[in-house]
Amino acid sequence: MTTGDVDVATCDGEREGREEREPDPSDSLRTFGAVVQALREHAGLTRAEFGARVRFSRHTVESVELGRRMPDESFVERAEDVLGNTGALRRAARFLSRGEPGLAVWFRRWARLERVAVSLCTYECRLVPGLLQSEGYVRALCDNDVPPLADTELESTVAARLERQRILVERPNATFDFVIEEAVLLRRLGGVEVSREQLDRLLELGTLRNITVQIMPAESEHHACLAGPVCLLQTADGRWRAYSEGQESGRLIADPKEVSRIEMRYGRLRSQALSPKDSAGLLERIRGAL
Repeated sequence: MTTGDVDVATCDGEREGREEREPDPSDSLRTFGAVVQALREHAGLTRAEFGARVRFSRHTVESVELGRRMPDESFVERAEDVLGNTGALRRAARFLSRGEPGLAVWFRRWARLERVAVSLCTYECRLVPGLLQSEGYVRALCDNDVPPLADTELESTVAARLERQRILVERPNATFDFVIEEAVLLRRLGGVEVSREQLDRLLELGTLRNITVQIMPAESEHHACLAGPVCLLQTADGRWRAYSEGQESGRLIADPKEVSRIEMRYGRLRSQALSPKDSAGLLERIRGAL
């Protein structure tokens, strides 16, 4: 589940990290690239020869070796096969950080998993989940950040958010389920027009076959996720992961027992929330009252 927006640092983890919080992450790419180059040279292969064997261009190989490009999973796996299959590259790849502008360092591993997940589940009690936010809502979040963002940071955050949202339409076979607290929708962040735009976006996205939007009503007497917002995702091989975020930090959860508890809570919460149809009706009533 994608998260993070109490300040914009928790805006689903999307923001350009300030210097004191985020060391230069390109060091990991440069180190990984240097290892690839050393193994390639030890094997007696030129970049062109190695590229042919891993089915990537010489230019791509050079970019990876110089730390300018994040290697995708297929590059790592093929490089392992060609360079001795020691497992070193596969293990090192888990610690790579791309340093995308607008993405907080603690959120990047989750963002990479999110892009290949077959199922994504989100519960939010603080603000509209990042994948569902309208551009006006994102900008309102940035305007409310403390300390204030520089213009370049703000634009990087907005661009990263909108880019991340593309998975909703580019991955029609993946399912995206959201549960949002009613109180979040009553907060007129950014003003009436921004609120209308955001409600319209929720209603529109809720009509897509791979997206469900449910509202947790304020009058409910039962609530399974009082511990706070959380995200869950399922990978193509059937494994589940969870993500929990607070101010200035986020945690990727892989322990099966802990993930299972969060799955149980989320499943119960969905049964307590309004149905998608009733949720759409509530969204329309909230919009009509603006």
